[in-house]
Amino acid sequence: MAGRFLNKTVFITGGSSGIGAALGAAFAGEGARVVLAARSAERIETVLEKIRADGGEVKGVVCDVTDRANIDAAIAKTVETYGGLDVVVANAGFGVSGAFQDIKTSDFRRQFDTNVFGAIDTAYAALPYLIESKGRFAVVSSVLGMLGIPATSAYCASKFAVRGWAESLYYELAEHGVSVTCINPGVVESNFRTVDNAGVAHPEKSDPAPSWLVVPVDKAARQMVAAIHNRRAEAVITNHGKFISACHRHFPRTFRFLMRNVTRGRMKKVQELKRGGE
Repeated sequence: MAGRFLNKTVFITGGSSGIGAALGAAFAGEGARVVLAARSAERIETVLEKIRADGGEVKGVVCDVTDRANIDAAIAKTVETYGGLDVVVANAGFGVSGAFQDIKTSDFRRQFDTNVFGAIDTAYAALPYLIESKGRFAVVSSVLGMLGIPATSAYCASKFAVRGWAESLYYELAEHGVSVTCINPGVVESNFRTVDNAGVAHPEKSDPAPSWLVVPVDKAARQMVAAIHNRRAEAVITNHGKFISACHRHFPRTFRFLMRNVTRGRMKKVQELKRGGE
């Protein structure tokens, strides 16, 4: 199977569903040897079977990114299997929702443990191998790492942190020939929005995002792979994500005026919409 990542080894966290699983399929389609890491062995296996059925080379490893020893072991197993590491995507994450006064400091800590420190520890574990291969490191942030919206303060804070960290890392790792790409998706097809504040999935709940806004995950994944291949510093994924982030950047007062008026007196409804069926 030919492609831009032919015979390259790619390690992806949060690989059992959503963006992580789609990235695994996209990289495999480009000829890469893919290792998907996630907490659930059963859910990983389902993804592996699909990618293999399409002719991709992929393996799975159980890994909780909030446990540094887990990450070290997963990276070591990948390197032992394939002899090196060329691309790492720190994708594992979830979102805490709710008005600030209704959530707790512990919710922020749990949010940061996965979304921020999980990504940081993934980078630390992979760094020696990426320096050796002059490889690529990517981290999945969000359009909500570029602007804040109501009832999402913990999630937005974590993604703002990831984005700032990635920009600093971009300059530092360039000295070693390693590129850093910060990926900022908009609303992408995923079970992400039906995961509760403890990180537990509820597949019986409906996706609160309007169907017309949701971008197919395989399409988004192809754009992400292209950005990583081109060693771009940052990539905003989805047209609506580009539009919203551009409006916020160029017309911040207007954006805040509109957001405030849309949500004024409707915060309870906004919170309900953050999680389908809750």
